[in-house]
Amino acid sequence: MSPRQPLALGIGCDRGTPAASLAWVVVEALALCGATLQDVVAVASIDLKADEPGLQEFAHWQGWHITFYPAAALAGIEVPNPSETVRKYTGTPSVSEAAALLAAGTDMRQLLVEKHKYRGPDGRNATVSIARIPQ
Repeated sequence: MSPRQPLALGIGCDRGTPAASLAWVVVEALALCGATLQDVVAVASIDLKADEPGLQEFAHWQGWHITFYPAAALAGIEVPNPSETVRKYTGTPSVSEAAALLAAGTDMRQLLVEKHKYRGPDGRNATVSIARIPQ
């Protein structure tokens, strides 16, 4: 059996998204590419979310350090699913896809899961993208 490929997660979410909703969307996205939480070695988001309690709580549960990128850095990354709505609110057309690719140090050919969306029971939205980290 070959060793598992290390993965980078990019996470975007509404303000006030609970940690449980983030856990749910991450586990769903990982299942889509046959991966597990143990395969995750890098996690990233936009700097606007650096103070987001649910994101901090979820990262703490997993023992993850999250890298937060400014909108300008994310905006410079080519992604398959840019969004004008996301640009309007954040200053970049992509948070989760661009953050995953930046954290993985790669381009969209290594994107395993594009912009997987989840709406929690409270109506808050979260998005996760997963990129393979080149070895």
